[in-house]
Amino acid sequence: MDGDGALLGGNTALAVVLAESGCSHGALANRVNELTGRQGIVTRYDKASVTRWIQGMQPRGQVPEFIAAALGERLGRSLSLSEIGFLEELRSPVATRSLAYGEEVGETLRTLAELSSTDLSRRQALGAVPFVAAALVDPQRRWLLWLLEDDQATHLTAVTSGGPVERVYAMIAMFDEMDNRFGGGQVRTSVVHYLSAEVVPLLHRSGTMENQRRELFTAAAKLSAMAGWSSYDSAEYGLAERYMIQALRLCAEGGDRVLGGQILAGLSHLATSLGRPDEGVALARSGLVTAKQAGSPLGLMRLHAMAARGHAALNQSAKAAASLNAAERALETSVGPEHESPWVRFLDHHYLEAEAAHCFRDLGDAQRAEHLADDSVRANTDRRRRRAISQAVLATAHLQQNRLDQAIDSATTALGLLDTVHSERSVQALRDFRGRLEAHRAEPLVRQFERRARPVLGAA
Repeated sequence: MDGDGALLGGNTALAVVLAESGCSHGALANRVNELTGRQGIVTRYDKASVTRWIQGMQPRGQVPEFIAAALGERLGRSLSLSEIGFLEELRSPVATRSLAYGEEVGETLRTLAELSSTDLSRRQALGAVPFVAAALVDPQRRWLLWLLEDDQATHLTAVTSGGPVERVYAMIAMFDEMDNRFGGGQVRTSVVHYLSAEVVPLLHRSGTMENQRRELFTAAAKLSAMAGWSSYDSAEYGLAERYMIQALRLCAEGGDRVLGGQILAGLSHLATSLGRPDEGVALARSGLVTAKQAGSPLGLMRLHAMAARGHAALNQSAKAAASLNAAERALETSVGPEHESPWVRFLDHHYLEAEAAHCFRDLGDAQRAEHLADDSVRANTDRRRRRAISQAVLATAHLQQNRLDQAIDSATTALGLLDTVHSERSVQALRDFRGRLEAHRAEPLVRQFERRARPVLGAA
C-alpha cells in the first residue's frame, strides 16, 4: 500500500500532532505528495493513506521526514520522527544537526565538514533530505541577535593581497562564472569538494592573522552559500537549506553584513519557490534589517525584490508593488557596481526586471510580465540560466493573454536553452508553464510540445 512498511501498532503520536496542527487527512497527503515530488520522489498518497499511518503503517524511505516537514509547517516548529511516532532511519545525524545555527563556530566547522563529506562520498546516508521551513526560525533569531550585539565593521572592504585568502577568492570568482553560464548543477560537486578539502582545513589552522581569519570565514560563508545555491539548482532543496544555514553562521564569524543579507535573500528565494512565501517574506525582511546599514544599495534592491516575490505569490498586490518600488529606489541610489561589495556586483536593473516579471506573472498582470520578461531575455544572452527562466516566464505571459502559438514558441525556445544549462530552477519555471496548459491539452501544438518536453521536464 503506497510502499508502506509492516503494521507497527496504532500511531497515537501522529494522531495527536495531526489534531494539534488542524490539518485534514487529505491536506496532509497532498502536501506530502507535493514535497516529495519537488525532490523527484513520486508518491500518490491520499486521505486513506494518512488513516493507515495513524493505524500503524510507516512509509518507507524518507517519506516520514516529509510528513514531519509538512506538519512542522503547520505548527511553526521542527518535528523529529519520534515526535510523530515513526522510527528513525539509519542515516547520518548530520542531516538534522546541519539545520541548526551553531552557538560555537568550531561546532559549525565540524558540521559543515561532515555534511560536505557525507554529501560527496556517502550520499545514501543523507538520502532525500527535506526542506524544513520551520527550521529557519531559530537561525533567523540567532542571526538577528548577533546583529544587535556585533559592533564590528559592516563588511570587509578589501581582500588581503597574496596568500591563501587571494587564492580562495579567485576560486570563488571562477565558480561564479561557471554557475552563471552553465547553471549550478555543473559546479555543485566542485564547490562542495573545494569547501571541504581546502577551505575548512584552512580555518582550523592556528596563527592566522585576525584580518585574514575574518576574510577566510567570509570566503567559507560564500562557498557554503554557493553550495546551497548549486544544490537548489540540482533540486536538492533540503541540502540547499542546510548549506545556507551553515553559511549564515560562518558569515557572522566573518562579520560581513552584505553577504549575510544575500544569504537571507537566497533562503527567501528557496522558501517562496517551495510554497512558503510567508516564510520567504520573513527572511527577506530579516535580510533588509541586516543590509540597511551595510552601505549596499544593490544588496537592498535584491532583498526588496525577494520580498516582492513572496508578496506576489501570496497575491498581495499592493505590498508587492511597494516592495518593487523600494527595490527601484535602492537601485537608483547605487553609484555603480565598482563601489559595492563583490557579493552584489552582478546585480543590475536587468536582474530586477527578471524578478519583477515573476511578480507580475503571479499577480496575473500579463502585459507587464511580458514586457519585463522580454527585456530580460534580450539582455541576458550570456547569463543562460537567467535567460532560460525569463523565456519561460515570457511563455506564461503569452499564454495568460491567450496567444497560444507565441506561448509555445517561447516555451520551445526555453526548452532548447536547457540543453546547455544544468539548472532545476530553469526546469521548474518551464514546468510552471506546462502546468498552465491544462485547458489547451487537446491542441496538436500543445501535444507536440509536451512530447518534446517530457525527456527534460518529466511526466506531467
